Amino acid sequence: MRRSLSYTTGIVVGMVVVMAITATGVMSLLLALPGATPIVTAVAAAYFVYLAFRIATAPPLTEETAQRQLPSFASGGFLSLVNPKAYAAMAAMFSGFTLIRDRVELDVAAKIVVLTAIIVAVNLAWLITGAALTRFFRDPRTNRIINVSFAVLLVASVAFALWR
Repeated sequence: MRRSLSYTTGIVVGMVVVMAITATGVMSLLLALPGATPIVTAVAAAYFVYLAFRIATAPPLTEETAQRQLPSFASGGFLSLVNPKAYAAMAAMFSGFTLIRDRVELDVAAKIVVLTAIIVAVNLAWLITGAALTRFFRDPRTNRIINVSFAVLLVASVAFALWR
């Protein structure tokens, strides 16, 4: 678990950047450019398909691979930045309701603080769960079933987000 904290921190920091991009309207400006939406969508979808392939084909965990293949802060941040579901959720959050009326900056700041706390809690829960399930990733058959299942769920969740 301790070795994955850097990756988890990257995910959280990446999500804060996604919140900032969404709250400031930068994403709206980018998507307002003619033809930008399909390109951004295609790049994000391609990355998630690549990620799903890497998950599905990952070898069983051994002490050697566990020591060698540490997830990085940068890969966690990149994962958040290309997540189309994150942008959709943040756009809905920032445009859907107001926490603090007549104070846009305080409203945005409050939303970012609350969401960051939730994101930290959820990602730590996933990290703890993953650490607890590590032993299942050492058995080749169980590892393959879990990895292929996660890959299919990843592709399905992205397809669902893009389909909506």
